[in-house]
Amino acid sequence: MWQCVLLWCVCVLAFLYVLCRWLIPAAVNRNGRLALLWHDVCVERALDWLTHSSRPQRLLRAVQKGAVRGDARSVVATIDRFCHQSEWAMNIGDEKGAILDSVVSEVTPALALEVGSYCGYSTVRIARLLPPGGRLITLEFNPDYADVARQVIEWAGLEDSVQLVEGCSGDWIPQLKEHFGVQSFDFVFLDHWKEQYLPDIHLLEECELLRKGSVVLADNVICPGAPDYLSYVRHSPAYQSSYYQSHLEYTKAPDGLEKSVYLGTTDA
Repeated sequence: MWQCVLLWCVCVLAFLYVLCRWLIPAAVNRNGRLALLWHDVCVERALDWLTHSSRPQRLLRAVQKGAVRGDARSVVATIDRFCHQSEWAMNIGDEKGAILDSVVSEVTPALALEVGSYCGYSTVRIARLLPPGGRLITLEFNPDYADVARQVIEWAGLEDSVQLVEGCSGDWIPQLKEHFGVQSFDFVFLDHWKEQYLPDIHLLEECELLRKGSVVLADNVICPGAPDYLSYVRHSPAYQSSYYQSHLEYTKAPDGLEKSVYLGTTDA
């Protein structure tokens, strides 16, 4: 009798392993909402409990173990490998990251702003492409994320060109001129809470932190989505916008980036 029970338990465990390891990930790979639910809720919480650590901490350990110190490309490649092979994370990812790289290289910003550092992946991608003397200010609300991002930036050897600021974007954007001597940004990357995209771009305008020709690039405009922001930048005469179709980081689920060039106020 106990042999039958043991066999039944082994079969159930094997089925659950196959289900969680292959079947569910394959099913959610093309559905952004399901991918976020699976990876950001189910898997992350389970691994946090099992490892007594957080996803950002596990990502940082992967960087410290696998990336060459002082080599930004190695840091980016190591995080991509971690997210493809070990554990999904909501960085911009390699596919959309290549689009980010091309826009930054096109703009060659002397002064850039990132809103939403997370673990520092996109921060490293941007900072490594800045021209000599270029500077990136990156805002991160979550202090635990900021701590990991700071270490990732340092591991990439980019701490001299990056200023990481902890706090809410709505609080910090009006203070950037006073605290950092900023006149305006050449490039802005939005990758934080999607419902904050629209209020924050309004703040950037009101605080005159955008000049004519400033480029604003927004991630995840399809998944999870930022419909109010998209409607604004696509219909406002102050912007010329274009859409880059892509996929949600490390999946085949539809997503994209919106690039908006600031044309100035209509009465300018």
